[in-house]
Amino acid sequence: MTLNLTRPIIFFDLETTGTSITHDRIVELSLIKVYPDGTTEEKSRRINPEMPIPPASTAIHHISDADVADAPTFKQISHSLLEIFEGCDIAGYNSNKFDVPLLMEEFARAGLTFEIRGRRFIDVQTIFHKMEQRTLIAAYKFYCGKNLEDAHSATADTRATYEVLLGQLERYPDLKNDVDYLSQFSGGGNNVDLAGRIVLDENGRELFNFGKHKGKPVEEVLRREPSFYDWIMQGDFPKNTKDVLTALKFKYRSKQK
Repeated sequence: MTLNLTRPIIFFDLETTGTSITHDRIVELSLIKVYPDGTTEEKSRRINPEMPIPPASTAIHHISDADVADAPTFKQISHSLLEIFEGCDIAGYNSNKFDVPLLMEEFARAGLTFEIRGRRFIDVQTIFHKMEQRTLIAAYKFYCGKNLEDAHSATADTRATYEVLLGQLERYPDLKNDVDYLSQFSGGGNNVDLAGRIVLDENGRELFNFGKHKGKPVEEVLRREPSFYDWIMQGDFPKNTKDVLTALKFKYRSKQK
């Protein structure tokens, strides 16, 4: 089984200091770049997060402060990393909600923009949950018939994610081997931002999908309660969500003129 590709796609996984997209940092990044001809290129890099790694996080991924003391910072590798991702679609496990938004935050802190327009995103976890509803370890066992050794190592998890997607394509005849289809199938179809904080209703209107304004049109909320926009801008929300909301704010404003 090979992926039907029209351009390269990158499978990647992050190990981090924690689970906050806006506050935590990357300590390891691993990727597999798959080319249309089926060849692959693998890279893995430890990264100095410039902050202490909490013991609870080290207990999961086994990366300590000492392990990354001499590693480069994200800013030091940001330009070369951006070049690797240039022109590629993106795939991962829970990547749309966590890995991609956190990666965008890191690039922003380095003064660079990780452009998501024009890319297609495949979240293997979403496909798995729609089909079977289990964890990556169980997915690897179920689809690949193997035990996932060294789980929570970025390299092992990245390789497993790639193999699981291939296994999913082999198992489900209705799951098309097409990046456009897989991106739509795994991307939460009606999400406006990657985290799904803003979604589209059946009429194509943008709605807030969280908090006290859940289910309400974004345009209406911003008109009646402008301070809600400021609260989000100052809050612990992914940069992508803030960028999308800002773009919508300007779109609504231009309609009123």
